[in-house]
Amino acid sequence: MRERFPGEIITHTARAEAEETVDKNLRYAQILEILSNREMTAKEIAVEMCRKHYTPTAERNFVSPRLTELGRKGIVEPIAKKKCQFTGKSVSVWRAV
Repeated sequence: MRERFPGEIITHTARAEAEETVDKNLRYAQILEILSNREMTAKEIAVEMCRKHYTPTAERNFVSPRLTELGRKGIVEPIAKKKCQFTGKSVSVWRAV
């Protein structure tokens, strides 16, 4: 049996509960609408989603997990890296396939 970290079970439970509240199909559709014929980072998509009132804030965590899922399904793909205008970090640029 592996060693558990303090709060690990609570963290996993909370994450699972939060995951259940997300309408993934709606979020997928919103992301694909925004990405339509564009190449954008997760943060850029998040900013646009907030602007359209799809999300309450421009937090990239509204987008990033769904991009990963869409990528695994072959619907979007990372095509390049660039320096994020918000964080200054190197990030992936995504497009719809």
